[in-house]
Amino acid sequence: MTMQSRPSRIRSIFDALGSAIAVSAALDGRRQPKARDLQQLGIEPATFRQIKL
Repeated sequence: MTMQSRPSRIRSIFDALGSAIAVSAALDGRRQPKARDLQQLGIEPATFRQIKL
């Protein structure tokens, strides 16, 4: 297991939160979320695109 510094862990939390907000906003606007945001949340973009919205 890799030890992360406190600023690195905090940055990771904010990155994940930002991706969650971006994906939510994209879906709210009936747009496809960016692949990078989906990957940040642990969602496979190709699989997500198969979901009928």
